[in-house]
Amino acid sequence: MLNLDDFSDLIERPDSGTRRDAEARRERLVVPPGALGRLDELGEWLSAAQGSVPVKAVRQPRVVLFAGDHGVAGLGVSGRPAGGAYRLVRDVLEGASPVAVLARRAEVPVRIVDAGLDCDPELLPEEVVRHRVRRGSGRIDIEDALTTEEAERAVRLGMAIADEEADSGTDLIVLGDLSVGGTTPASTLIAALCGTDASVVTGRGGAGIDDLAWMRKCAAIRDALRRARPVLGDQLELLARVGGADLAAMTGFLLQSAVRRMPVILDGVVAAACALVGQRAAFRAPDWWLAGQMSGEPGQAKALDRMALTPLLDQGITVGEGAGALLALPLVQAAAALAAELPERESAEEPAEESVEGTTGETVKTEESVKAEEGTAG
Repeated sequence: MLNLDDFSDLIERPDSGTRRDAEARRERLVVPPGALGRLDELGEWLSAAQGSVPVKAVRQPRVVLFAGDHGVAGLGVSGRPAGGAYRLVRDVLEGASPVAVLARRAEVPVRIVDAGLDCDPELLPEEVVRHRVRRGSGRIDIEDALTTEEAERAVRLGMAIADEEADSGTDLIVLGDLSVGGTTPASTLIAALCGTDASVVTGRGGAGIDDLAWMRKCAAIRDALRRARPVLGDQLELLARVGGADLAAMTGFLLQSAVRRMPVILDGVVAAACALVGQRAAFRAPDWWLAGQMSGEPGQAKALDRMALTPLLDQGITVGEGAGALLALPLVQAAAALAAELPERESAEEPAEESVEGTTGETVKTEESVKAEEGTAG
């Protein structure tokens, strides 16, 4: 049986010595320290993650999206119809979604992994559906999202995808989800791990819901929390109880990415929830992650605060799909370029002499030399 706590021994922090060297180099650049704001910090973080001074350019980023349907969506807690996540996948594949437009403009490839879509596999390309763990996840307010065996398969799926990306040379991941009902289990995980009530973490979701749907969502999270609290000591069992195939896969992906020293930009509340589970398993893991954006979901804010991650952007993007995190990618690339390409200052000039020669050849006394003479005379 897979034990997520084992990741604590496998994950190391980004190299602190390299970060100190990057900070020292930053002090020598022509632009004064602090003048570039958070871009300085980003460049130093990336340098430590790469183990390289100066930092290397981000040349092979990739968007990775985990897709799944959640049985709890049948309660009317989502603005999208239950079982409709495959339509989100098709929109991305056809270039008709926000993340597809942004990725096309940024020339970043997008990879979609079906962990638990509730649709016939024939509706989507083989490269999308071939990893599916199960068809849809259970209704977490009354039943487990997955069996323990399915949860382990999903986590291992995410680990395998991370290994594939690292082996192919991917140097930065933009992580997101394509789900219907996914913010409900995500909020449940965050409430359980932060020890808070359902109403504190319940948001309106990516598609937006009215007040009645919000109340139904809040009730579903409250019921799911009762089922989650008894297994808080076992992260795999927690994902099986109130997570889902896509969330379990994302958690495995995040942990294995940290093992492989591959930085990840997190998108919205679903990615934040999976990261929080990952932090519970391996406390050093969040050092490898960036919060791309603040979506406005209260659960996301709670999770990021617990992990001490400050979002790069705050545009209120709730659409999911990794779109908000992808918008943060140019900032990371810019930070790397500035840290690597700005020249260092020339060596400091020699201290001024007691006196200097004037243009006429006369000796011009400095203020310090005059004071010294007066003191001697006195």
